[in-house]
Amino acid sequence: MRFLVTIILVLVLAAAGAAAWFWVCIAQPYRQFPSEGVFVDLPRGASSRAAARLLWQNGVIRSATAFEIYARRHPRRRLQAGEYFFDHPITGHDVFWQIADGHVWEQPFTVREGETMFDIARELEAGKFMTANQFLAAAQDPQHVRDIAPHVKTLEGFLFPATYQLPRHPVPAELTAEMVRKFREEWTRIAASSPIAPGSGLTEHVVTLASLVERETPKPEERPLVAGAFENRLHKNMRLQCDPTVIYALEQIGQYKGTLTGDDLHFNSPYNTYANAGLPPGPIGNPGEASLRAAIAPAQTDYLYFVANTQGGHFFAATLEEHNRNVTKYRRLLAGLPADPPPEPVVAKKPQGKHHRGAAR
Repeated sequence: MRFLVTIILVLVLAAAGAAAWFWVCIAQPYRQFPSEGVFVDLPRGASSRAAARLLWQNGVIRSATAFEIYARRHPRRRLQAGEYFFDHPITGHDVFWQIADGHVWEQPFTVREGETMFDIARELEAGKFMTANQFLAAAQDPQHVRDIAPHVKTLEGFLFPATYQLPRHPVPAELTAEMVRKFREEWTRIAASSPIAPGSGLTEHVVTLASLVERETPKPEERPLVAGAFENRLHKNMRLQCDPTVIYALEQIGQYKGTLTGDDLHFNSPYNTYANAGLPPGPIGNPGEASLRAAIAPAQTDYLYFVANTQGGHFFAATLEEHNRNVTKYRRLLAGLPADPPPEPVVAKKPQGKHHRGAAR
């Protein structure tokens, strides 16, 4: 009898010890990794045992066994694949729920309105997400927009400007697909309130026109005017003569030096709207909502020309004569002079009275 009591006591003590050990492993913060933190990449399809071992090897949890037991007590919650970052001691409990809720490490990355895929590629490389060439290779594949823009050669124009939450090493093709999904969401919303139906054959025209508008003016209120001026020129078979299209043509081959020269305006490229009539063969950047709306519904004016006013906006004109006057204004402003010259002074004329001979004295 005494032996049986001893056995029971030992078992009770062992159970109590195991419970205490389990509580320490799960409820007490633990960290055995460098002070700068540690990334743990949990593969897709990893079992709770594999995840526990990976976390233990990286010093995030005290015991792989205790973590696995805790995970098995929550069979309805699966551990989510992804990369997780740990930079301070937390409990095994918190580690489990961070992974079960899919709180993967992410960093914001912003695509600004008007940026080209070359701009985006350089910024991704600067942020150490991927190389520029990796992103450009994915952006060169237009399969995601074939149904709405069958003639485009790349995803330029459809990488929607927004802030994206990226993992440390995003997959290039998945990132471009996400940007295109964002474009589709916004395009559907914008087109729903316009005469253009989502997915219509006009999508390619609108996005290309919007990309020119985006690059021409930073002022949202001017974008319908710029879009209207371009549409008027298209209807009159006038060349658009849009500087950003030449810049884009040069960027494609890495020859843009930061400024345009007179020789650049003769550069042989289908994107050069000084040398070719009509719109370029595809977008020259990624327009935002305001430019897309402007391209869908351009302002109805007789404007054909516009030139910078040195204040971020433009002078608009319907005739070449008026445009030339606006160019003179622009040049005066650049020289630090008033846009319009001062009026010529009025010279008073002397009165034309009768002359009398003086009387002889």
